[in-house]
Amino acid sequence: MRRALPRVIPTLLLRGEGLVKTVRFGDAKYVGDPINAVRLFNDLEVDELIFLDIDATVKGREPAYDHIAEIASEAFMPICYGGGITHFDQAARLFKSGVEKIALTTALVERPELVRQIADTFGEQSVVAGIDVRKDWLGRQRAMVRAGGRKSSYDPVTLARRAAELGAGEIMLTSIDREGGYQGYDLELVRAVSSAVPVPVIAHGGAGDLAHLREAVDAGASAVAAGSLFIYKGPHRAVLVNYPKQARLRELLGANRAC
Repeated sequence: MRRALPRVIPTLLLRGEGLVKTVRFGDAKYVGDPINAVRLFNDLEVDELIFLDIDATVKGREPAYDHIAEIASEAFMPICYGGGITHFDQAARLFKSGVEKIALTTALVERPELVRQIADTFGEQSVVAGIDVRKDWLGRQRAMVRAGGRKSSYDPVTLARRAAELGAGEIMLTSIDREGGYQGYDLELVRAVSSAVPVPVIAHGGAGDLAHLREAVDAGASAVAAGSLFIYKGPHRAVLVNYPKQARLRELLGANRAC
């Protein structure tokens, strides 16, 4: 029996009711309407979508439930949502809105019991542990919280192990230093975390071409996520929603399948 291809997931950043794209978690630029983007990704047969509200946690506000429900109602694929989730009731409301997965990043560090509570109630597959990583002035990888604005006490491997112990079904591993830079994933980081945990790791941050997706999978990632690669097109970064055809993904990643 053939194993499914590694998932290839567009990551879409919400600010208010619009989509933005950042570079190293800053310099956010408006790139369009999320509903329109979802409809285009439907036509492109995308595996899954990740929506992250980049302001909710920083501004201390709840998720925009009605807007998220509208987005989810348009999507033909599973939706993962992250941003502003601090309590179990918020997660429950999001699941009722049509979201299949919840991403917890700041809460993973500041309210770790929430990971276990959601996993115990809705299943481990419903919880994605977000680990945003930035190198400090000594070159050490540190896990960041609050949209990259605050350093935690964790290194990414230790936090990934903690997330798996708490019941997170997968880990979304983002290199802040590479995000939006088109230079490829931090493969050393992907290898370190993937080899340390028993749950799937989604590599994120830095993809600039399709070859980078394969590099991340070869480094141990079970899935790959990208923003710029699927939002921009061409050297001048014109906004154009795009996604590889399934035949191209099979060609690129299919050798990873096994019987």
